[in-house]
Amino acid sequence: MSETPRSRETEGDTSAGLPQRRTGHAFAHTPHRSDGRPPQTPRGVRQPDPGGRPGTIPPVPGRPATLPKAVAVRAALCLTAFALITWQVLVSGPLLFPDARLSRALVRSVPDAVTERLSDLGNVPVALPVLVLAVVYAARRGNRRGAAAAALAMALVPVLVVPLKEWTARPGPLEPWAAGYYPSGHTATAAVAYLGAALLIAPYTRRAWPTAVALVLTGATAVGLVLRGWHWPLDVLASLLVCAPLLMAVRWFSRLHPRSIRRSSG
Repeated sequence: MSETPRSRETEGDTSAGLPQRRTGHAFAHTPHRSDGRPPQTPRGVRQPDPGGRPGTIPPVPGRPATLPKAVAVRAALCLTAFALITWQVLVSGPLLFPDARLSRALVRSVPDAVTERLSDLGNVPVALPVLVLAVVYAARRGNRRGAAAAALAMALVPVLVVPLKEWTARPGPLEPWAAGYYPSGHTATAAVAYLGAALLIAPYTRRAWPTAVALVLTGATAVGLVLRGWHWPLDVLASLLVCAPLLMAVRWFSRLHPRSIRRSSG
């Protein structure tokens, strides 16, 4: 039987060694979208995720940010401790006896000229401008949520402290005839102003010095108030406890996207 041209072509094709690479065939059958975009995003073109890892899918928009459980637990513990101290002040409980002994041991142990300067760090004309500058700086750098949270925290200080002073009517260490020393308004002002400013500035500096300076200023204010005899130690501690949830909220709202920080600092 004679071989036909078609059988010879088939035999020639099957006897070839390696398959030949065909170009252009796959692109000819690639489906196209009506809007002109490619059917799928190549791996190399995908945007990095918030952690900076390449090749991952961008986060789903609209996903609500939830408060971490650890932050909520810490805030609840601070408020519980504050409620316990307030209850002791109202009923003149046993917790006030070691508080009075500690106060008598510390009052006037340092010259008044020093402790008065330290206490003045909690004055509104001294502490408030620091927070205002930090709020303006953070708002201009894009952290408007954190700036608003810090401003609101400072506005809540007199709203929380003044009614508590009138309700508890605790006398002072050196002025037993006066009332309204619990909790310490100067300590609350210093804590929210200095620590709140540090929380707004720290993401841009990427250094520990804003938090360190704020802790020193707040601690100096608290120590000066106790040593001078303006407040009992529990007055100062209660102010720090009631301000802690406010500062936790400022820290939560001040969290910036890492790419936003890099863009603002570049």
